[in-house]
Amino acid sequence: MVCVALIAGTYAPDRCGVADYTRRLREGLRQQGVRSLVLTTVKTTVKTDVETDDPTVIKSVQDWNLQNLLHLVRAVHRTNADILHIQHAAGTYSFDRAIFLLPLLLRLSGWRKPIVTTIHEYGWWEWEPKWIPKWFLERLKEWGQKRSWWDREDGFLLTLSDAIVTTNQEAEKVVRDRLPNALIYRIPIGANVEVFPIDRTLARSQLRQTCNWSEAAQVVAFFGFLHPVKGLETLLSAFQNVSSDAKLILMGGVESLALRGDEAKQYWEKLEALISQLNLSDRVHMTGYIDAKTASNYLSGSDIGVLPFNHGVTLKSGSLLTLLAHGLPVIATRSSEDLTVVKSIPAKNIDALTIALNEWLTDFEKRDRGSKLGQEFAQQFDWNAIAASHLKIYESVRTHA
Repeated sequence: MVCVALIAGTYAPDRCGVADYTRRLREGLRQQGVRSLVLTTVKTTVKTDVETDDPTVIKSVQDWNLQNLLHLVRAVHRTNADILHIQHAAGTYSFDRAIFLLPLLLRLSGWRKPIVTTIHEYGWWEWEPKWIPKWFLERLKEWGQKRSWWDREDGFLLTLSDAIVTTNQEAEKVVRDRLPNALIYRIPIGANVEVFPIDRTLARSQLRQTCNWSEAAQVVAFFGFLHPVKGLETLLSAFQNVSSDAKLILMGGVESLALRGDEAKQYWEKLEALISQLNLSDRVHMTGYIDAKTASNYLSGSDIGVLPFNHGVTLKSGSLLTLLAHGLPVIATRSSEDLTVVKSIPAKNIDALTIALNEWLTDFEKRDRGSKLGQEFAQQFDWNAIAASHLKIYESVRTHA
């Protein structure tokens, strides 16, 4: 049986989207007959659902800084895995760049097995130390990148990987421009939450009873971590201007790797204060963190999905795919990706969001078309298909190793 060692900046699936992605990928690979291990950090700043005694989750380093890098190299060798697969998103490694040296140190230490790297975000974060003249640093970055020795953003992480996986079109384009000779695959992510079977009429009734709303209420659902970049202030301001028969459920916890401890508590209180200030207390319900089945049932009982992210919504949003998979027509802020399956609106625009909400709260025919189109679109983002695509990559790099 093939064994894959996955390096994850964090492995707290209930608090981190990339960790949840890694967990779902592992489950898909298991069904494909692939065994996997996770190498991660011993630091746990948030509660995690992962059992500490899980032998397949190896907490191999104290942190992701340079001092721990040799410990990580030794840990990778000890796995005796057939393939190393690095999951990279800067925030999950606490924005530490030491991980960029890992492929180089592994090769120097005798690792000859394939390395695959998935970049969940790319094209926005470069090393710019003040103690190196900008003109010299720029020349150095370009000089090495032209020779495919390193790339200007991720050092040796991509250039010494046998294959690069991107999860979205934006990242893929930037990588191809910078590293035209690299072996690059695009495999989109899947939904955060699977659809749990439930009668929709029952789901609607249960949701309205839970929130103390009338049976006739139309429910608009936001799904995902509550965070300042998600456009929730815009959403609440817009919701003040729609029919009082419409209700809003904000589904998701506030504490995540991006917002922790007191900061998370303060943001939750800020949202509560804004809801009260806008006189929306009887129309808006915040669930906090809820399990996958409850989330699925609430979505099955809702009427419209909304994602007003400040920076726009792309296909790397598991929340978007989850809403579509549950048959919800979705209003989402515009990004560089042309998403024809959602009703696109400009970001941070209260008036545009108000108009879109009012339109879909009254035009049931248009809403139904959006629901069917989105549900059909979401079927292609199946975790089994995602795992199968990864398995093909693994087989290919092992053949050419």
